[in-house]
Amino acid sequence: MALSLFTLATAFTLCADAPRINCVVDGDTFWINGEKVRLADINAPETAQAGCTAERVLGNRAKRRLLTLLNAGPFTLAIEGRATDRYGRSLRIAKRGGRSLGEQLVREGLAEPWRGRRSDWCAALAMR
Repeated sequence: MALSLFTLATAFTLCADAPRINCVVDGDTFWINGEKVRLADINAPETAQAGCTAERVLGNRAKRRLLTLLNAGPFTLAIEGRATDRYGRSLRIAKRGGRSLGEQLVREGLAEPWRGRRSDWCAALAMR
């Protein structure tokens, strides 16, 4: 299923073990209608594979905030650039009212803009 320019509204939970239908994995990845989606415009800290405690703590905050944002009402998913990543996840920009939910996470200090690679969150957080 290629999600694109559809208005979506569903109830999300935090992901547990299978099946993953409508749930949030972390601050930049979620499942919707059984499809794994990666927010293409941001990079959020890791949770399960965090490099340090500070990254895990921030990653969990980002995950909970994404859950809140997705559950706040209908949003659209659009393709801007590649449709999938090397892991087979759908790459999408989630928007509500023309504004990116990913950019909201960046403004709140819970993610960074996607720069084509993951950052070293532990080093960045140590400098804060």
